[in-house]
Amino acid sequence: MLLPNLFRTEYRNIVGVLCYLFGIEHVEIAEDIVSDTFLAATEHWSIHGVPDNPTGWLHTVAKNKTRNYLKRNALFEKKLAPEIRYTSQVSEEIDIDLSGKNISDSQLAMIFAVCNPVISTESQVSLALSLLCGFEVQEIADAFLTNKTVVYKRLNRAKEKLKEARIRIEQPTLSEINNRLDPVLTTLYLLFSEGYYSESQDTVLRKDLCAEAMRLAALLLGNAATNKPAVNALLSLMCFHASRFDARVGDNGEMVLYEDQDESRWDQQLISLGKDFLIKASTGEEVSRYHLEAGIAFWHTQKEDTMEKWENILQLYNKLLILEYSPVAALNRTFAVSKARGKAQAIAEAEKLGLTGSHFYYSLLGHLYTDLDTSKALAHFEKALELAASYADREVIKKNMARLSV
Repeated sequence: MLLPNLFRTEYRNIVGVLCYLFGIEHVEIAEDIVSDTFLAATEHWSIHGVPDNPTGWLHTVAKNKTRNYLKRNALFEKKLAPEIRYTSQVSEEIDIDLSGKNISDSQLAMIFAVCNPVISTESQVSLALSLLCGFEVQEIADAFLTNKTVVYKRLNRAKEKLKEARIRIEQPTLSEINNRLDPVLTTLYLLFSEGYYSESQDTVLRKDLCAEAMRLAALLLGNAATNKPAVNALLSLMCFHASRFDARVGDNGEMVLYEDQDESRWDQQLISLGKDFLIKASTGEEVSRYHLEAGIAFWHTQKEDTMEKWENILQLYNKLLILEYSPVAALNRTFAVSKARGKAQAIAEAEKLGLTGSHFYYSLLGHLYTDLDTSKALAHFEKALELAASYADREVIKKNMARLSV
């Protein structure tokens, strides 16, 4: 697992630095150099074993491959290399700076460069997921519920438009931060969501992706210009969800639903951090979707089933749907309705949604009809089973059906 984990972390680090150095117009060259670096690692390490400092080995090889490319490529030698030497104040040898600070600076510059209004919001998010997070095309396709061909075309068109617009990769101004922060946060939200519930792999939870999203959110908070209420709210939301990671997965890797989770396995330190970030997010007058979702997640860290808890969650969902409607939020709201107002009202509201292409829709109806109409509950669970794509989801549905048969 070492090389895949390093690819996840170091791919975006090295690509970010090279793009910061070369410019967005040479992004494919940066990606090729990094791909060649990991290919060399795969071949060399399989024969000679993993070096004592694998990250340092990768950085050294990437630097050497970059310098070799510059030397043998006429375009770079005549046009780009002199400009790099001038702007980086290096007289002879071009410096490929892979220090922690330059990696952070390059990533901050990169994410605001790709989240540019000259390309669509979906393209901004897709490109940031690819370059900054090392997402594979299939993972991006799953995040957008589309296919790989669409994502390939979207990424290529986005790169071309950024090149045509001559977008520079540099530290963002306050104006650029204000204009582009929303798609940046959407990127991090999707990254965390892909880890929290992965459809691209048959696994319940991918902590590495969630940790990457939290790292990038913390990167934004570490810069005074990007330390905004919405960023604090998003990191608060992530902390609350991450606090229940250990309780969310059973001993055999199966998904454990919220109502069945062992509260003693919740991470109280992360819950405390989430509260701190939520307090910081309350400064100013801005209320984003992340504020509302963080509030919902906070109440879920209170395990006791009280009317106050579910009424607060319901009201937060009402505000969220007014601010930014989504079918998923509407579906989740109906569960809160069942807790606060009863299953009959929740069934009526759920059936109005008509989300017949989602196994979550039928799973929820199966849950709502449990104890009211066993035959209808089973019918909905059977439909959910037909639509469920992952092994984890199918196992949860089968478990619910088994309970009805007892």
